[in-house]
Amino acid sequence: MKLSVFIQSRMDDILHEWDTFARQVAPEGSGMSDVALRDHAREMLEGIVQEMAHAHPRSADERRLRSREGGDAFEAGSAAAQHGDQRQSADFTLLQLSAEFRVLRETVMRLWLPTIERLDAGCADEIVRFNEALDRALAESIVAYSDRTNQTRELFLAVLGHDLRAPLATLALSGALLARPDLPDGRQGVIAGNVTRATQLMQRIVNDLLGFTRTQLGKGLPIERGRTSLQQVIKDALEDARAAYPNTRFECDIDAALVGDYDGTRLYQLFVNLLVNAAQHGAADTPVRIEAHRVGERHVVHVTNEGVPIPDAALHSIFKPLVQLDSEGDGDDGRPRTSLGLGLFISREIAEGHDGTIAVRSNPAQGTRFTVDLPCSADAAHSGDQAGHAAATVSPAAT
Repeated sequence: MKLSVFIQSRMDDILHEWDTFARQVAPEGSGMSDVALRDHAREMLEGIVQEMAHAHPRSADERRLRSREGGDAFEAGSAAAQHGDQRQSADFTLLQLSAEFRVLRETVMRLWLPTIERLDAGCADEIVRFNEALDRALAESIVAYSDRTNQTRELFLAVLGHDLRAPLATLALSGALLARPDLPDGRQGVIAGNVTRATQLMQRIVNDLLGFTRTQLGKGLPIERGRTSLQQVIKDALEDARAAYPNTRFECDIDAALVGDYDGTRLYQLFVNLLVNAAQHGAADTPVRIEAHRVGERHVVHVTNEGVPIPDAALHSIFKPLVQLDSEGDGDDGRPRTSLGLGLFISREIAEGHDGTIAVRSNPAQGTRFTVDLPCSADAAHSGDQAGHAAATVSPAAT
């Protein structure tokens, strides 16, 4: 049986092996469905079959020349190109992408060769045509993957410049106002507040960038553990969030005895990111609520806001960098809605660095809730048995 006909007749068997391998190499925690894992595999195979069926026989010299030339222009919208683009957005590496095609090649050859009674020139020509078509599909996938990577990098730099423009403009304006000899009495305090908020915003952006860079270099976020009061960390984070969003009402319900072996600075960064995110995307007339309790041998923290729920399709990618939620206008802190989207990504890295987890659920009835689950340290496992319970409400009233 001709190889092109064989592929068409055994398509389901070949695709089943593709699915199995794709699941093995898929990034951990990606949660990709069977449809997403298979992606454009069927269309690519059908395209390979079609190319093999319509290819004209070539002499040895023609094949040698073709193998050494650049080849035809790639099809930007081909199934293979779309597959490469999709795999990049799903956090597959180039090695994982190319491995899929390697397994596809091996699967087809392994299933087809036992059906051949005699390996003649016609069979050899079929194998060459198949490899040419498959290599072309792989090249199209790699080109699309690389294009998406370059676009992401360019977008990252563009958004960074956009994010920094607002606080820099605030600092420039504040400096100009302070230089005026006719500045009214009492205005210094207002200007100082603007400068403080702008510098805090820039500091958060820089911290997020540094954390993101370390993770991309494979080093992970440095975690320096020590005996830490989770209650105090959350209260400090609330102060920062309140300064950034003075018109938002924050409510908290925190056990006083949440002590663990944590990096307080990193957890502070995590909870500031969650609180600022909740204030930014929550409904203006409803509070942002943070709750922290001990559940068995775990410390569980919930950050909840009302408002438009996150679409189900976005929930699986919300912790990826350069993913932003939809909202209207600019924030109280002047941060544009085109922000880098690194806050939730860094939050996940911090939680995982503490052997914990972070998850989100969102629906119209219950609002959007982020849940951070952290292990209790051994020395803190019984520290809360006799401790009290602290509850507080932080209002937007001026201090």
